[in-house]
Amino acid sequence: MTILCEHPPAFGVELEEKNNIPVDHDGQENELVLDEGFVVPDTNSFGHTFRDYDIESERQKGVEEFYRTNHINQTYGFVKRMREEYGKLNRVEMSIWECCELLNEFIDESDPDLDEPQIEHLLQTAEAIRKDYPDEDWLHLTGLIHDLGKVLLHPAFGELPQWAVVGDTFPVGCAFDESIVHHKYFTENPDCNNSAYNSKYGVYSEGCGLDRVFMSWGHDDYMYLVAKENKTTLPSAGLFIIRYHSFYALHRTGAYRHLMNEEDVENLKWLKIFNKYDLYSKSKVRIDVDKVKPYYLSLIEKYFPAKLRW
Repeated sequence: MTILCEHPPAFGVELEEKNNIPVDHDGQENELVLDEGFVVPDTNSFGHTFRDYDIESERQKGVEEFYRTNHINQTYGFVKRMREEYGKLNRVEMSIWECCELLNEFIDESDPDLDEPQIEHLLQTAEAIRKDYPDEDWLHLTGLIHDLGKVLLHPAFGELPQWAVVGDTFPVGCAFDESIVHHKYFTENPDCNNSAYNSKYGVYSEGCGLDRVFMSWGHDDYMYLVAKENKTTLPSAGLFIIRYHSFYALHRTGAYRHLMNEEDVENLKWLKIFNKYDLYSKSKVRIDVDKVKPYYLSLIEKYFPAKLRW
């Protein structure tokens, strides 16, 4: 690793109905049923249901305090400053795999379902997808790299506080939807009292496209910028998954659909598939890193340059 002081063309991706993914009358997938493939567990690493933010536990108290700080500080102005600063990509030069190894030092304090080092989760996600979608190698790689933006926690990247790196993401510059977890804490966010930012559309317009929307700053948007500016050849659906995989208000409750364009609607189908693996693969199942590493190195070589600017 060396410390240093246009969207890529997307190839066509056809989305097939796999593993009995049910579709409702609006054309949106319902819960994913994974027959003869990845088995969705009933509980997370702590023996609780997934994404349960109300259960009483010491970890949950920490998670709620995390979201209180996050919701107060994630303003439109803050996000704009972070994007300008980190969009320069002038901090580190390293490969994708080097970043995977660097990330292994951290545990996500916002996650009520996981207390394992991050590389465990990345490989669990990627391998679960690989099992059920063997021909979609871009999706396997997306599973591996989707959380690499969490290196923002590292001293070489400014050692940002966790509230500025992890957690559910949401648009800023418009009203905070009530479906966002721990919504009550937004009342202390300055943008709530700013008429330019507190309406349904705020600074945006109907159907403007999510790529024009500022999302709360964190690892999702940062990794999206890294991939895009280093000219990855991942399809647009891969970049969409990277940027919006923590945008639960959208892919869980359908909030903010009024800001989406046609490309967003298509890419959301892949995000909903991906999310099942991202969320439910968080388990105590261990991955043999040495065994799978050659496969993922080949995908990295296919879709990314040898060294990236971060």
